[in-house]
Amino acid sequence: MARGFSKAIIMGNITRDPELRAIPSGAQVCSFSVAVNRTFKGSDGENKEAVSFINCSAWGKAAEIIAQYAKKGTGIMVSGRLEQRSYEAKDGSKRSATEIIVEDFNFLGGRDSAGGANESAGAAVSDDIAPDDVPDEPIDLSDVPF
Repeated sequence: MARGFSKAIIMGNITRDPELRAIPSGAQVCSFSVAVNRTFKGSDGENKEAVSFINCSAWGKAAEIIAQYAKKGTGIMVSGRLEQRSYEAKDGSKRSATEIIVEDFNFLGGRDSAGGANESAGAAVSDDIAPDDVPDEPIDLSDVPF
């Protein structure tokens, strides 16, 4: 039997202030949404823009760091696994949602865009690294495969 694999990488801006909450077990989860813009040529040859709003959930230390340093408008690159869940809406209808469960992230931009979390563009922050331990080296966005 083949094993499945899912990985998503997105880059954009946080659309609302991240929401940090604790679940009954005490674990911290941070929910936020990222607007991902793309430009393409339409059938008429004109440049067009489209935006996708991608829901994300970060857990543990990553949740705490994102909630502490990010806000609406913060640039962020997120990588993680896709997770789909089904639920029943208040009106009784069945709904489904797909979101990214954050495994790694980078704040993008300068000090103002991430509330002082990093001084240079793209400092990586993961579960094992505190914000003070993040190197002050910018990432080269030309290395990003999209």
